[in-house]
Amino acid sequence: MADPKKKGEETGPIERFRTSGNPGVVFVRELLWVAAVVAGIALFLFLVSGTWPAVVTIESESMVPHMNVGDLVFVVKADRYGDLQTWESGRETGYKKFGDFGDVVIYAPNGAEGSLIPGIGGGVHPIIHRAMVAIPEGAPIPVFYYPHSKISSPEIFLPATIINNQIVLENGTIIDIAPLTWGYNLTVNSTGIAPHPGLITKGDNNIVSDQGSPLSRSELGIIQPVRDEWVVGKALFAIPLLGYIPLNIIPVAIILIVLMVLYEYYQKQKSRTGMKERGKKPAKKS
Repeated sequence: MADPKKKGEETGPIERFRTSGNPGVVFVRELLWVAAVVAGIALFLFLVSGTWPAVVTIESESMVPHMNVGDLVFVVKADRYGDLQTWESGRETGYKKFGDFGDVVIYAPNGAEGSLIPGIGGGVHPIIHRAMVAIPEGAPIPVFYYPHSKISSPEIFLPATIINNQIVLENGTIIDIAPLTWGYNLTVNSTGIAPHPGLITKGDNNIVSDQGSPLSRSELGIIQPVRDEWVVGKALFAIPLLGYIPLNIIPVAIILIVLMVLYEYYQKQKSRTGMKERGKKPAKKS
């Protein structure tokens, strides 16, 4: 005689959901399976990287040639696998990352919250640029000028000051106020004063650094020196082209769902065809 308790367990709601052949239930079951796999991968990445998001996608050419649009960048906590190094400290120690001195950091400009999923909205996207130098509170904000597009940053930036609307090098040489036409690699102290300690950052392919220059702004206005708590992490390595998937997450998700529906429809039709063929077979003679 069958055990009633066992029979009840076999027909419980979880078991019925797990074994149901109803198309709607099957579809929901597949979605939950995909969500569980994604959540498992996200948890693994967080445990390894120590920060979130653990991966980001390059969306602009500001880091060319060292990072390109569509690269998927793996991010780790700023102090994981070694202390965070700036371009200045990296030049002294010989430490390089992504083709130049210092680490490439991912930060929230002015501490603004961003969207976790590209294309969804809901905040300001984090910026991924090279850490150039760390400055204390009250220090003049240096502006790094580098007019050469799409090639590696220079071995040195010439220190300069602005006097009577002219840029004056340390040796007294006066150059035009618009260094973009001269090709000089300069560090100029701006009139801005750091309201707090922080990092000065710059895209390798950008003409000027992010802070202290009216030429470099975001939707938040002038970007402030990057506080430690604004740093999401530093870039560890990048995989070319793979970042196009999260960049187009909505159409990719729609395509995956459509493929899942078509696969379930195919399986259902295949099952029906198999049942019909078995029904047509003549019965074996005894």
